[in-house]
Amino acid sequence: MIEGILLFLVIGLFAAMVFLNVYFRVRVLKDYRILVRNRVDFKARHIFSEKKMREEIIPRYPAFEQNLMSFGRHLRYSINMATVLIFLITLFGAILMYFR
Repeated sequence: MIEGILLFLVIGLFAAMVFLNVYFRVRVLKDYRILVRNRVDFKARHIFSEKKMREEIIPRYPAFEQNLMSFGRHLRYSINMATVLIFLITLFGAILMYFR
């Protein structure tokens, strides 16, 4: 009984996280296309540090501030979601190994 509840809970959480991850990746690609089309140049360190983005890149491309900030924020969310997905897959495997 508890095995079924745990499996259902983990599978439900996994499905929700996959949906959120796909949503954030679509948003990342949308912003990325806009930035590439307009030849906005930035490095990975700018994406992962909002402070560096505001100090170094946004003054050079003020018209794309919203796209730059949205791109970085959604990319960070997507990476966090992937981490949670890995954890849920591990938890699912542990539940299956323990109860089977």
